[in-house]
Amino acid sequence: MMDTRRKIVRNAAGWRAPAGAVSVIGLFDPLLAAHAAQLEAMKGDAATLVVCIDSGEDAILPQEARAELVAGLRCVDAVVLDPSLLPPDAVDVRAPHLAWRAAFLERVRSAAERCEPAQDRASGEG
Repeated sequence: MMDTRRKIVRNAAGWRAPAGAVSVIGLFDPLLAAHAAQLEAMKGDAATLVVCIDSGEDAILPQEARAELVAGLRCVDAVVLDPSLLPPDAVDVRAPHLAWRAAFLERVRSAAERCEPAQDRASGEG
């Protein structure tokens, strides 16, 4: 079995995406089944799919953890953490995900706030 973490380009000195590679940049935070399907479709018949994991200002998961998850996808051939390694025509999938992610985080925060009073009562503090 292959250690998919080997797909992560850690020593970027001199590394460039192979000619003809499909290059994508995104947050993948969290990584969704829809992302996997989207990346599979983007690869199509291309020999190589290179994915850059954006650092993200308020990421839920660390960039390295997201890189490992994306590297685990069969369709992904290489994962980079530095956007300067991608060609200028890289597909940016961050914008559509940001709106969904903001709504998701708001729902999580709202649910957590609703649970706090019940936890306080259970501990005898409320």
